[in-house]
Amino acid sequence: MIKPYAKHIFICNNQRAEGAPRICCGEETGNEIAAKFKRLIAEKRLKTTVRAQRASCFDWCEQGPIISIYPEGTIYGNVSIKDVELIFNQHILNHKPVEHLVLNSLKK
Repeated sequence: MIKPYAKHIFICNNQRAEGAPRICCGEETGNEIAAKFKRLIAEKRLKTTVRAQRASCFDWCEQGPIISIYPEGTIYGNVSIKDVELIFNQHILNHKPVEHLVLNSLKK
C-alpha cells in the first residue's frame, strides 16, 4: 500500500513568453527553489514522507514566486531562495506556517 506524503510542496516555475502582459514566477527561480527543497529533504532523509516538485502557474503571478504546501493548503508568496530553509525548518519539520510569507488574501 502506498502512503500519501505527510507534506507535498509545489513550487511554481512557470515561464511566460517575453513581452507577456503579466509577470511570472520564473522558471530559473522556481527551479532553484525546488532544488533547494529537494536537497533539504534528502539531507534529512525524508524522501518517503515529503515531496517537493515543480508546478505550473497558480495564477497569483504578481505575488510570486509561489509555493503551496499540502495537506494544509498553505500558499506562500514572494518566496526567495533565502526563505526556503526557514519554510523547511518551521513548516515542514515543525508544522508551523511562516506567517509573514503566507498570502494575506488566502489566510484562514
